[in-house]
Amino acid sequence: MENRKFLLFLMDGVGDRPIHELNEKTPLEAAKTPTMDKLAQIGITGHLHTIGRGITPGSDTAHLALFGYNPYDVYTGRGPFEAAGTDLPVKPGDIAFRTNMATIKDEIIVDRRAGRISKGTVEIEEALKNITIEDVETIFKLGIDHRAALVLRGPGLASDVTGNDPKIENKKPKSIIGTSPEAEKTARILKQYIRQASEIMETLEINQKRIDDNKLPANYLLVRGAGKAPHLESFQTKYGITADCVAGGGLYKGVASICGMKINNNHKGTGGVPTDVPSKVKAAMKSLERSQFVFLHVKGTDNFGHDNKPIQKMEFIDEIDRAIEPILDLLPETLICITGDHSTPCVMKDHSSDPLPVLMVGEGVRPDQVTEFGERPTMRGGLGHMLGQEVISTMLGLAGRVHKFGA
Repeated sequence: MENRKFLLFLMDGVGDRPIHELNEKTPLEAAKTPTMDKLAQIGITGHLHTIGRGITPGSDTAHLALFGYNPYDVYTGRGPFEAAGTDLPVKPGDIAFRTNMATIKDEIIVDRRAGRISKGTVEIEEALKNITIEDVETIFKLGIDHRAALVLRGPGLASDVTGNDPKIENKKPKSIIGTSPEAEKTARILKQYIRQASEIMETLEINQKRIDDNKLPANYLLVRGAGKAPHLESFQTKYGITADCVAGGGLYKGVASICGMKINNNHKGTGGVPTDVPSKVKAAMKSLERSQFVFLHVKGTDNFGHDNKPIQKMEFIDEIDRAIEPILDLLPETLICITGDHSTPCVMKDHSSDPLPVLMVGEGVRPDQVTEFGERPTMRGGLGHMLGQEVISTMLGLAGRVHKFGA
């Protein structure tokens, strides 16, 4: 089985809870998913705890775990992954932050995502990308929509600094604090940068036009996830197989890039919705021609969970299922795994510790009795309850690609 290929397909935030408008079904259970149901019928299923039972995963730590890295050992903060996902290399000594373009009025955060701004943000990047404060260079790089990365580069910086994002609207930004003596300079520089950036953003033409069009201006930066770049064993060294990533969002490309995966951007998919799922699937299948392992990521399910839009989440899952039908042609030679990185229940509008459905299918897999892919049907699956760090090793084991432990 040396020539086996592997496809890991993640629907971000796909897990949910029963919803009254959907007859007490989850969006996944209520969706029309003949492709995923067929894969469940011929595969083996179960429940996935990405980090561990009762632990609510972040997107960054969840993906590290799913790629087989222990986030408790290697996680240094989200910022470096966001930076890597925007093709912004983080050098030794740099401090990187995850950044949102937000709307603030009278010192109160009106919208953490500036109305999910998506157009015209290049003007903001140009205005903010090269500001020097004291002896520190600041680098601002756009991600997708309202997202961006911020890097501080200079002497004497530390990552022990809090962010200003309260993570909810109608609050004042949190105070930025250096939590160690070494980080006091970082906190001071960061506060000055945010103040200066906000003054610049207020004057930009894009924001004047948004106000004229009754849209929320992007006039403030929310930062969090301070961290230094982690040094990880490459995916190929760890598992002995080459790997590609097909994703739209900067974070997911960033984690994959730092793990040593090649990024395939030859698709029309985005890091949200609307997006072109079929083009991502096509790109993933093309990547399988050159690499043994492909990670395929779709983000929109998470967005609808955060926005408490269960009907749209269900309909988007319908769309995903239609789009992934071509992967049936990869069987049985390719071992396919479908799951998510975390649950994002609509009622919570945030991540939760609820486990995720997971399925694996391909040559050598012993099918269980599950015939539908959903949160409750897969409770009875043959994989039982598994951890995120076990996903890749389980896939490799099913393909006969793991070494024997012992004599």
